[in-house]
Amino acid sequence: MVAVVWAAGNWASVWPVLLAVVVVAVVGGGGYGLWQAHHHAVGKDRAWRLEEEARARELSMTEVDALSWQDFERYVADLCRRDGCTRVVVSGKSGDLGADVIGYLSDGRKLVIQCKKYAPERSVSSQDMQKFLGTARNEHGADVALFVTTCRRFTSAALGLAVRHDIIALHRDLLGAWVKGARLDSLIPLNGHGHGGGHGGGGRTQRRSRA
Repeated sequence: MVAVVWAAGNWASVWPVLLAVVVVAVVGGGGYGLWQAHHHAVGKDRAWRLEEEARARELSMTEVDALSWQDFERYVADLCRRDGCTRVVVSGKSGDLGADVIGYLSDGRKLVIQCKKYAPERSVSSQDMQKFLGTARNEHGADVALFVTTCRRFTSAALGLAVRHDIIALHRDLLGAWVKGARLDSLIPLNGHGHGGGHGGGGRTQRRSRA
C-alpha cells in the first residue's frame, strides 16, 4: 500500500520507468520467441538436410548393389584412381589373402583394401576383420588398410578390432559418401561409426612406402 501511495504521488516520475520496463519485457519476450522459432527452424532444416543426404547416399548405392562382387572390387579400384591413387591393381579372385585392391596413395603410402559385397542388412563380423587384420600388413605390407563393405554396420567386436589396429572401416553410409564424391583422404581418418579420432593417424599408417 505504501508503494502504491508513493507511486500515485510521484506518478510523473514513475510512469516513464514503468513504461520502459513494459517495453523491455515485451521486446525481450518477443525477441526470445523469435530466437526460439529460429532455433527450431534451424534444427528442422538440419534434420531435413541430414535425411536428404542419407537418401542421396542410399540412392547412389542402388547401382553398386547391382554389381557382382568382382565388379564391386573393380568399382572400388576406380574410386581409388579417381582420388589420385596410382598403380592400382585388382585381385579379382579368391585366395588373395584379403588384398582385393592394392594401390598407392598420392603421398606414397601403400593402400590395401578388402572388399565385402554384403547385403545391406548384414554385418561385418569380427572373423572377417580378424582375417584381414592378419594379412593386410604382415602379408601385403599395407601402410593404410581399408575394409569397405556394402552392408550397414560392423559388429562391435569387428569395429573394436578396426579401431585398435588402425583399420579404416567403411560401412554402407561412408561408402555412399565416397561414391557421391567424398575423397578417400577425407575418409581415411574415420572409423566405422563415421567419427573422427580413430587410430588412423598413428603407427604404420604414417610410414612412407619404399616402393
